[in-house]
Amino acid sequence: MSKLVLFNKPFNVLSQFTDNKNTGKQSRQNLKDFIPIPNIYPAGRLDRDSEGLLLLTNDGRLQNKIANPKNKMSKTYWVQVEGEPSDTALQALRDGVMLKDGITLPAKIRKIEEPQQLWKREPPVRFRKTVPDSWVEITIKEGRNRQVRRMTAAIGYPTLRLIRYRIGSWTLDGIEPEQYIELSV
Repeated sequence: MSKLVLFNKPFNVLSQFTDNKNTGKQSRQNLKDFIPIPNIYPAGRLDRDSEGLLLLTNDGRLQNKIANPKNKMSKTYWVQVEGEPSDTALQALRDGVMLKDGITLPAKIRKIEEPQQLWKREPPVRFRKTVPDSWVEITIKEGRNRQVRRMTAAIGYPTLRLIRYRIGSWTLDGIEPEQYIELSV
């Protein structure tokens, strides 16, 4: 039977079951510290300094459907940025922005209030008293390395906190940080 695990990955946790860069030091937190289910693998990645929804499965075809960029499965992120992006800056994301590896596909983007169900991050985000911050919701259909962070930086509003809320039709709703739910598919 195919399993799908929806995990709310905390900040500073690797999206893999081992720490390949462990050089004799204490290993960094990774998926085995939270998910005791054998023979499942991440369907895609979420950077160590990002939080939120990570999908894992024991089904290679499902993993490919979720993770393969050719399938263009949409992903929605809640992004706290430094500053308050102008409508012109946000339109640039909607149109596609030039990054070092080429122009991005158009993104869906809107300004949002800080999400109500948001949890405290440990360690907290560092703020500058003289620079405001704000939240945007970004939906993309690509998955380039650190893409959302590079997109907000390209328009002049660096990402302070990045939370993946949705992949396809699966969301974080009802899943607390460090927790997971297991589904049969």
